[in-house]
Amino acid sequence: MMEQAETLEALRRQLAPAIADAAVFDGWTMDAVRQAAEMGGIDRALAEFAFRDGQMAMIAAWIDHVDEEMERTTPASSLKGVSIRERIRRLVMARLDAVAGREEALNRALTIMAMPQNLRTSLRLGWGSADAMWRLAGDTATDYNHYTKRTILGGIYAATLRVFVSDKTEDKAETRAFLDRRIEGIIRFEKTKAQFLRAPEERISLVRLLGRLRYPAR
Repeated sequence: MMEQAETLEALRRQLAPAIADAAVFDGWTMDAVRQAAEMGGIDRALAEFAFRDGQMAMIAAWIDHVDEEMERTTPASSLKGVSIRERIRRLVMARLDAVAGREEALNRALTIMAMPQNLRTSLRLGWGSADAMWRLAGDTATDYNHYTKRTILGGIYAATLRVFVSDKTEDKAETRAFLDRRIEGIIRFEKTKAQFLRAPEERISLVRLLGRLRYPAR
């Protein structure tokens, strides 16, 4: 049973880029799955079964493919000696390069992901993308920093995708500038957080502060 699941997962990843190509014209539909299967010489019934859960299954497989492309084109070894700002920038751009030329498919996917019934799955997928980037960037945090970093990067990546799909500038200059500004914001936040938490005796007591706000001195 596990062998079959692994085979289906591999099939999903294999078909995902071709489905995204077809989704530019046909949307994220079974017609796109069938077209991708035909192009890949794969049995249509098997392809339909692999994506029997519908649109979000197709989109999730495409995101898995983008994860693989990011790791292939920008492995951790290529980021050694590079600033954290540049590591994150390269990893986000690697993801954007992996979907370049399929902006219409991406735009349709983002619309589907924003539907109320898909929000939970979309958040999980966004978290996974952010986690994959931070891990390649060398992040080893296991405390609350693990969560804040991924939450912030996930939001920035999602916003960058929205700019990317409508960016008509040469070489996506608008997207690159937007991304650089947002990454600079991450760096400033991390520096401020580090200063705030650098030593227990230098921290502001939030409990004391909230107490004073609730019960001001008379």
